Amino acid sequence: MAGNSILLAAVSVLSACQQSYFALHVGKARLKYKVMPPAVSGSPEFERIFRAQQNCVEFYPVFMITLWMAGLYFNQVLATCLGLVYIYARHKYFWGYSEAAKKRTTGFRLSLAILALLTVLGALGIANSFLDEYLDLDIAKKLRHF
Repeated sequence: MAGNSILLAAVSVLSACQQSYFALHVGKARLKYKVMPPAVSGSPEFERIFRAQQNCVEFYPVFMITLWMAGLYFNQVLATCLGLVYIYARHKYFWGYSEAAKKRTTGFRLSLAILALLTVLGALGIANSFLDEYLDLDIAKKLRHF
């Protein structure tokens, strides 16, 4: 089983490392701007870094679920590639937001587009599996004949 989902697992580990990296930068910002836990407000610079990291954390479960559903039920390679683009988009978002709130838009929009695409692919794959399992109708197989 592990060999069948190795690409998804690799992207998952990479994204977990990215989340840790963002959290580390919040910790560094806390020291730099003298904002000690549990406080979450302080200088605008700290607040931008903190909000960027929190937003990434808020979207992380959605990313993981859609990545795995699209990979397991639609296509692992495509889902993996989209997962890598999502990680890049989150990188752009985090560093853009850390610099200025207006610079977060490109990364945010790209990451939302990737999540939407992963959701659609996962839903299509699950629907196809459902139809194949319960109605003996494999849409994906029929489409491959064209």
